Amino acid sequence: MHAMVLEQIGSPLVWTELPDRRPGPGEIRVRVLACGVCRTDLHVVDGELRDRHLPVIPGHEIVGRVDALGPGVTGLRLDERVGIPWLGHTCGACPYCRVGQENLCDAPQFTGHTRDGGYATAAIADARFAFPLGEEGEDVALAPLLCAGLIGWRSLAMAGEARRLGLYGFGAAAHIIAQVAKWQGRHVHAFTKPGDRTSQDFALSLGADWAGASDEAPPEALDAAIIFAPVGDLVPVALQAVRKGGRVVCAGIHMSDIPAFPYALLWEERQLVSVANLTRQDGLDFLGLAPRIGIRTQTTAYPLRDANRALADLRAGRFDGAAVLVP
Repeated sequence: MHAMVLEQIGSPLVWTELPDRRPGPGEIRVRVLACGVCRTDLHVVDGELRDRHLPVIPGHEIVGRVDALGPGVTGLRLDERVGIPWLGHTCGACPYCRVGQENLCDAPQFTGHTRDGGYATAAIADARFAFPLGEEGEDVALAPLLCAGLIGWRSLAMAGEARRLGLYGFGAAAHIIAQVAKWQGRHVHAFTKPGDRTSQDFALSLGADWAGASDEAPPEALDAAIIFAPVGDLVPVALQAVRKGGRVVCAGIHMSDIPAFPYALLWEERQLVSVANLTRQDGLDFLGLAPRIGIRTQTTAYPLRDANRALADLRAGRFDGAAVLVP
C-alpha cells in the first residue's frame, strides 16, 4: 500500500510505501476509493489536537470497498462499499458509552488522528464503525458526507427547531447542511469572511435566503446559529445575532480562543453549546436520509500524492465546498 504520512507536526506529509496490512479481530480492510480533506486534518497536521499519535496517516472521510474481513466480522461483505468516519472506535464500557453518548467516550480512537486514516490506497477500520453506503452516488461526492455532513447533521440537531438559522463559515459542512436545512423548511442565513462575495453567491445558489459577511447583522433575529469556522471571535458575534432564548452551536473540534464579551450577550436565556464527534446513530440517520434530500456536494478532486496541495488550498480557501483525494 501507499500513503501520505504525517511524520512530524507542522511538516509536509510524506509519500510512503508500506507493507500490506491485515485486519485484526473485528476489523475490516478497505480499498480506498476517495477520502475527503477536512479542516480537522489541518488541526491534526498543525498539532492543535490532544493525544497526538505519530507517525499517522490522516483522513477520516473515507469511501472504500471492503477487500478483507478480520475474524468475527459480521454484517459486511467483501466488495461492499462503506464509509468510515472520524469516530473510529469506542470502549463500550465507560459511563458515556453505556448511556448512548459514545461520542463522549473516555477511551475513543479517531480515524486519521489516533489511528491511521484514509490518505492511502488502503485503510484498516473497526467494522462496527463502517457505514454501508450502497451503490447510489459517486465516490468523490459521498466522501464529504462522512464528516462535514455528519458533524453538520449533529450540529443542526443541536440547533433544535430553529426556523431562522445562521451558518457562520460557508465551507464543506455548511454547504451540505444548508441544503438539509432548506429541505426541512428552515430559513438559512449564510455568513462568510468579509469581502468573500464568491462564497456568498455559492450559498445563495444552494438556496440560502440571505448571505453576507460575518460582521454584518442578519436581516432578522436568528433562532439559532451554527459556527463552523474555527474562529473564537465569532462567538460573541453570533450571540448578538440570535434572539432571546436563542442558541449558538460551536461545531468544530478546535477553535481559537473566545474573547471576553459582555454578559448581556448571553443573558435573556441565550445558550452557547458545543458539538463533539458523532455517534453511529448519527451516521445511520443522516446517511439514510441523504439520498432523499438529494444533497449536491461541491468537490475539488486531487490525486492522493497531492494531499499537501489540497491541505494548502483548504487553508487558503481556494475552493468552494470540499476537497477530496483520489488514490
